[in-house]
Formats: sequence, structure tokens, C-alpha cells
Amino acid sequence: MAANIDVAFIMCSLNDDFNLNRIERYLALVNEAECEAVIILTKADLVDDCVQKQALVQALDPQLNVEVINCCDDKANEQLAPWLKPQTSIVLLGSSGVGKSTLSNTLLGGSVQTTGAIREQESKGRHTTTSRHLLMLESGAVIIDTPGMCELQLADVTYGIEATFKDIETLSNNCKFADCCHTTEPACAVRMAIELGELSERRFLNFQKLRKENQFNTASLQERRALDKSMSKYYKRTQSQAVKLKRLDKMN
Repeated sequence: MAANIDVAFIMCSLNDDFNLNRIERYLALVNEAECEAVIILTKADLVDDCVQKQALVQALDPQLNVEVINCCDDKANEQLAPWLKPQTSIVLLGSSGVGKSTLSNTLLGGSVQTTGAIREQESKGRHTTTSRHLLMLESGAVIIDTPGMCELQLADVTYGIEATFKDIETLSNNCKFADCCHTTEPACAVRMAIELGELSERRFLNFQKLRKENQFNTASLQERRALDKSMSKYYKRTQSQAVKLKRLDKMN
């Protein structure tokens, strides 16, 4: 999607498209890249439960930067000013319709990016931006507006998942068994935390889902890399043999 990024704005709508699992998925990717993550909850003007949803996101990590904005409001410039510093590269991530291009226009002070309305029946956005755009702000920061992603598969992001779910990783260290699967094992600190309400079942299930997905996709990725390497060696041997055969034909 982008490289050499300092800050990632992970954008999520506060309307019916609000999804904690999706935010955690993007966080795993951003943490793996070791970028500074900022969660931006958009469409604050369309809902009445901004504070409650902001609290739900903040509960994922007390140190997480979480901002609630209206992408059409010029106040967004002031709210996001701490990250709009000179020579700072910022990428906008999120599903279609969360307001990435609208925010870009607000930060730029004009209608530079094309925007579209959401589908009212399901509160989901239309796929308007179809390519990445590098945009320079007056502050000297650079933002990259990206297309909305319908699907984001994780691969080779083991560190990113551990960083995103460090609370679960910490609890795992207190389990009786080092290889605890957190299902039916006795003295499981993770299951105990869920029973006591200290850890949500939703978060734990999403952690397991993302970890399994990453393990499967990483293994598949390594297999493809190994196959590509093997095929590359095969092509080189074939080319080398072809050259030798041509030399022998000329000698004969």
C-alpha cells in the first residue's frame, strides 16, 4: 500500500460500519510496520454515541491515540495538528466511505480528491478512490490517500499481532502451561480474565482468528517464496545448459 511511512491514520466510521475487529486488524498491520498508529473515528455528526464508541476503542490500548472528528469540519486540522508536522509521511487507511478523501480535502483546504456518498441502507461507502494519491499539505507533511479495502488479509505480521494484543500475551505468561491454548486447560490466566470480565470474549476470539490467519498465510507465503527460488534456479540451469549446447553445436 505504501512505504517509508511515519504515521498511519486508521479511519473507521462511527455509524453502523463501526467495527472493533477491523480496527484491530489494521492495528496489527501498522504495528508490524512500526508506524505510529492514530485511530480516527469519523462521521461524528451522524451519531449520538461518540463518547461510548471512543471509549470502546480506547479500551483496546490505554496508550492508543484515538480522535473523534467530522471530516468536513475545519476543526479536524486543529485536532490532527500534532501529527501534521513538516517532513512527516502519513497514510490514510480504512474501508470505502469512512471519509479518507473527504479528510484529505479538508486538510488541503479544497476539493482536490473526488468523494462520494455512502449507501444509506447499510451505511457503507462507495468505492470512489481507485488509486493512491500523494498530497502535500501546507504544514510540510505529506499524506497518502489510499483506496478503500474490501478485504485485508494478514501475513508475516507475528510481531504486529503480539503488539496489538499485548494484554493477552501478558496474561498468557501467567498460564500454568507454557503451551496453553486457552480452551480447557486448568489454571488458564486468559480464560480466568474473560470470566472475571477483565478481557472481552470478542477480543480474545479475534486474537485467535488473526493469529491463525497469519500462521496460515505466512506458511503459504514462505512456500511461494521457496517455489519461486526453486524455479529461478531451474531457469538459470536451463539457460546455462542451452548456452553450452549451442557452443557444442558450433564446435561440431
